[in-house]
Amino acid sequence: MLYPELCSGCKRPLYEHEELICSYCWYQLPVTNFHLDTANAAAKQLWGRVKIERVASYLYFVKESNVQYILYHLKYFSKPRLGEVLGVKYGELLQGSNFTNADIILPIPLHPKKFKKRGYNQSEYVAKGLSRAMCIPVITDNLFRHTLAESQTTKKRYERYENMRTIFEVKDPEALVGKHILLVDDVLTTGATIEACANKLLEIPDVKVSVVTLAYTK
Repeated sequence: MLYPELCSGCKRPLYEHEELICSYCWYQLPVTNFHLDTANAAAKQLWGRVKIERVASYLYFVKESNVQYILYHLKYFSKPRLGEVLGVKYGELLQGSNFTNADIILPIPLHPKKFKKRGYNQSEYVAKGLSRAMCIPVITDNLFRHTLAESQTTKKRYERYENMRTIFEVKDPEALVGKHILLVDDVLTTGATIEACANKLLEIPDVKVSVVTLAYTK
């Protein structure tokens, strides 16, 4: 009673039947419906940079919005369960789309030092939620970061790509040969991280890559 659980979006107390996000915020979430349009804004962000089958993001990310607060809680307030809940919702929305043709789901990995500091990989929890809804297996121990990249915050798009270009590796490429991989991240901004990661995966014979993220930054 003294310390009720608050909504991660609007910070209002949650009712008994609500979990992490209140009903009002769920109703108000700015869903993109990018999965219905192959030429959506997120896909165009990567055109000409890397060969991606299809790209979609669940929500629009706007500063000082409930989406920003929700994602902030996901990454920095030790609420990984938020990623799984949002992943399930998005996976249900993607049912019947071409994204369900993927063979496996791979979350964008964190460097071990960052993982140790945060305690979890938020993209991995999003991937788990998608997996539950879409019945596609998740692999979390094959793709990894071998270098801790510098902060991306103040870098331009090309600088971000150069910062990320060589930091990803695949432990067992043979396990991914011929697979259609659904690559998962939390937010698509410049696309530098996804571009670098997808290019590494596309070095494997007959691999296809599609991408989904929780949010797209306008």
